[in-house]
Amino acid sequence: MNSDVDVVRAFNRFYTRQIGVLEESLLGSPFSLAEARVMFELARHKRTTASEIGAVLGLDPGYLSRILSKLGRNGFVVARPSPVDSRSRLLDLTTAGRRAFAAVDGRSHAQVEAMLAELSPGERERLIAAMSAVQELLACRDASPSYDLRPHRPGDLGWIVHRHAVLYAALGWNPQFEGKVAEIVANFAKHFDPACDRCWVADQDGAPVGSVALARRTASEAQLRLLLVEPRARGLGLGRHLVTECIASARQSGYRTIMLETYDSLHAARTIYAKAGFKLAGSEPDESYAPGLCAEIWRLKLV
Repeated sequence: MNSDVDVVRAFNRFYTRQIGVLEESLLGSPFSLAEARVMFELARHKRTTASEIGAVLGLDPGYLSRILSKLGRNGFVVARPSPVDSRSRLLDLTTAGRRAFAAVDGRSHAQVEAMLAELSPGERERLIAAMSAVQELLACRDASPSYDLRPHRPGDLGWIVHRHAVLYAALGWNPQFEGKVAEIVANFAKHFDPACDRCWVADQDGAPVGSVALARRTASEAQLRLLLVEPRARGLGLGRHLVTECIASARQSGYRTIMLETYDSLHAARTIYAKAGFKLAGSEPDESYAPGLCAEIWRLKLV
């Protein structure tokens, strides 16, 4: 009788043969499976870094460096200095790289489409359900971090405005709130000084799921702004982690206090602030964005 381990290993051997990953090149392309996966991440997330790709794919840094060097020599990948952090280099696919990846991605799509076409609707439903179950059961035991924090990069601030607008509209807030967030983001970008301002974005499976910013308000006081956690990433302690990063950065920058503005109806955020040591410093009715809202100011003394 086969053990559970034997069954899993047999499935692995079957499926890797089924999708052709044992071949020297993937689907007749000039890329190995690992190279194609790296290009997939580059195609999906423009201007990412090697460390971010390594975290998503779980690749050894040395092995990843060799892959990126090869792709660069062949004209598929280009690296440029980050405008936000001079220590980082942003990676992107070249035009040739995007054409090459589109070709192999199209072949992969066609391969899976052909495999599914051989199944009846009932068989197809069973297969998708089984694959989803495998992913769900194993992902919840993944030892890798459930999210990664990184400095913001071009495009992130637009995402922050968009997601605030969508999530708060779902709470019944009016369209003027999007304008307010856009104004905050525009001022942050216009006056951004990496010596005293910071913005973090949290990624999960390569996609942004949270944000927070620290902005200079006065010489001695910073302001915590733009805290957001996507619904699918809640319950992971991400909001607390983002606030903790702000506090640590404010201390390093020499600020004496941090303040923030929020609303009484945002219970989850207020709980995070209170647990981090912030104290309610003032409140007043403000129905600019929804009926019954009360605006609040919270402060944290750092020294």
